[in-house]
Amino acid sequence: MPNLDYTRQTRQNFTGLLSGLSTEAVNYIPDGFNNNIVWNFAHCIVTQQLLTYGRAGLELTLPKQTVDAFRKGSRPEKVYTKADIEHFKQLAVSTLDQFEADYQAGKFQTYEAYETSYGLTLPSLEQAIAFNNVHEGLHLGYAMSLRKVVKAAQ
Repeated sequence: MPNLDYTRQTRQNFTGLLSGLSTEAVNYIPDGFNNNIVWNFAHCIVTQQLLTYGRAGLELTLPKQTVDAFRKGSRPEKVYTKADIEHFKQLAVSTLDQFEADYQAGKFQTYEAYETSYGLTLPSLEQAIAFNNVHEGLHLGYAMSLRKVVKAAQ
């Protein structure tokens, strides 16, 4: 089983960042930015699903509307409520738990290579998992920068 400790820690750090801000703050899109803090968080959850289940030809564990709202190239289309944010926090844990169970059950038999916009080709599920850690760390960094801008604007 690939080590998911880095992914879990990044998501825990993201959850802590979200917990320290108001609903208004995590929804705020500063001038010059395309997205907000909550979008970056949910985008990580969706991308992990697409890089693993999607590229393996398996059904994602998230609803299509969630995937469409947070996939690459999307933008926040609404103001997310406290309940929405709590739901994303729950998904941050439950989707990794489900992925781990499905991996251990042998559900991932094939993988369609994927060329990322980061400039890397992911030829295997294991490399996709490793890349996902980079991706989630990148978006946590974006969110930390957004937090500074949001706090300065308040």
